[in-house]
Amino acid sequence: MVSDGAGTPPGEADRRVVLTGFGVVSSLGSGVAEFTAGLRAGRSGARPITVFDTEGFAHAVGCEVADFTAERWIKDLPVESLGPATRFAVSAARMAVEDAGLDPAVLRRQHGMICVGTTDGESHDLDGLVATEVAQGPEAMDPVVAGRIGAARLSVAIARELGLSDVEAVTIPTACAAGNYAIGYGYDAVRSGEVDFALCGGADAMCRKTFAGFYRLGTIAPDLCRPFDADRAGILTGEGAGVLVLESLRSALARGARIYAEVLGYGLNCDAYHQVAPDQGSVARAMGLALQDAGIAPHQVDLISAHGTGTRANDVTETRAIRDVFGDDPPRTVAVKSMLGHTMGAAGALSAIACALAITHRFIPPTINHRRTDPECAIDCVPNEAVDADLRIVQNNGLAFGGNNAVVLLGRYDPTGPGTYDPPGPGTTVRARPPSPASEHSS
Repeated sequence: MVSDGAGTPPGEADRRVVLTGFGVVSSLGSGVAEFTAGLRAGRSGARPITVFDTEGFAHAVGCEVADFTAERWIKDLPVESLGPATRFAVSAARMAVEDAGLDPAVLRRQHGMICVGTTDGESHDLDGLVATEVAQGPEAMDPVVAGRIGAARLSVAIARELGLSDVEAVTIPTACAAGNYAIGYGYDAVRSGEVDFALCGGADAMCRKTFAGFYRLGTIAPDLCRPFDADRAGILTGEGAGVLVLESLRSALARGARIYAEVLGYGLNCDAYHQVAPDQGSVARAMGLALQDAGIAPHQVDLISAHGTGTRANDVTETRAIRDVFGDDPPRTVAVKSMLGHTMGAAGALSAIACALAITHRFIPPTINHRRTDPECAIDCVPNEAVDADLRIVQNNGLAFGGNNAVVLLGRYDPTGPGTYDPPGPGTTVRARPPSPASEHSS
């Protein structure tokens, strides 16, 4: 049930931002119900890759989207005019709007934002076009496919499908942190009153280019993704989309909406430290910025959804950064990539949805495929089986190549107001060494 907002100061409801609808396309299933069931059951989306030719690779397991029909969700655009990532994004947006109980006709009368993060855009289509060009020349390339590869279509197609003209449609290409970047961008816009609603998230489709890149780096696991495990061997590439509906608390209360969770704040930075290796100090700083923005003390965080890729470098660096911020007894820290694979630009969005569902349904999704925790990853990763938990504040980490870090904090909706912790200084919130970022933000 939705509270009437008693206890919320006048005007405060306009500045608070809540999540009222989710759209999910993933290897665990599509829609909120299937996704929730998969998270709670600790289901694995891993299966042999079929969406591109894997000949020549010693192993080729990934987390593909299965049993998905775009035509079920895409009503007003020709499906063949959309690349696979755009199909995921548009379908997830349609799901999110329906899940939120919003009428697109009403949204058309409001000013909104559509913000989709991505790593690869439509690189699956680019793979095919390049293969055709190499084999037969550019004149043989399919003009329909060539016309749908622009990454901006990920967000623009959502606007077209829903008939939204008074919207800012943005595609954010900050790789594997892009989903969290998109949520932060929408959060600022709704909180400031710049827009009435925001549809934010991320989308990517599996492609040979990205799989081959990670394979050459030696970071593709041969069978399963095992974050924080002593025997972990890397990532599994995945695909899908997650779209979240953000609106002001006042708007949600006025229409009697179900509130999954509240967006409390976010932090992001770009340290440009290394092309692929994360920097411990910078990751810790991003977490500290998010806590500061949300007005939350480290001890108030009940759960961390880690970036948790299952690579040697990421898991150790991220764990150390978490301990820099949260001390020797950090919150439970899980990695949903153990189930979903690494969905690239969709990763932060799908993980944020998982965080909100965990808050709503009072459980912690597990880190599956776990056998023995690496001593260098000294955290409780909730191995293999979900546990019941009364979660109030959850942190969602997103880390990307090039030092792009984005962290979002979500909380259970409380009519009396969000957390009010006011740290006396940076040293209280973050005990890590300061990075030397190219840019950073705490909204």
